[in-house]
Amino acid sequence: MFAAFSQINWLAVAVSSVAVAALGGVWFAVLFPKAYWLALDREGGPKPTPGVLFIAGPFVCATVTAATSAFFMEALEIATYGEALLFGTIVGVGYLVATMTTTAINPNMPRPFAYCLVCGPYFLISSLLVSGVVVGLG
Repeated sequence: MFAAFSQINWLAVAVSSVAVAALGGVWFAVLFPKAYWLALDREGGPKPTPGVLFIAGPFVCATVTAATSAFFMEALEIATYGEALLFGTIVGVGYLVATMTTTAINPNMPRPFAYCLVCGPYFLISSLLVSGVVVGLG
């Protein structure tokens, strides 16, 4: 199984990382900015100034997630779009959305349900996107 490390398609990882980062920018800044800020209970307040961590952090995390998905897809010999979409759904819901929900339901999150409604679909779609790119460029 660990031989799959040597078979990772790094071009697919890079492309999907850029695609997921772009999706995040569109999702949170263009499509759902009001809902996102409402979920954080920060609507109407000053928006934080984006720093290096704000820009680089999501890209680095997208890269780690894409590389991990590419590894498991290689180890599981996922080669068709149907298998990739199933894999992306399982990872998206089973890991990404579940972990995001666990993070959201802590006492510091003012509106966990709203946060899950805004962020959950983004994480599922990002997982599907990575899986599709990995198979497509594989």
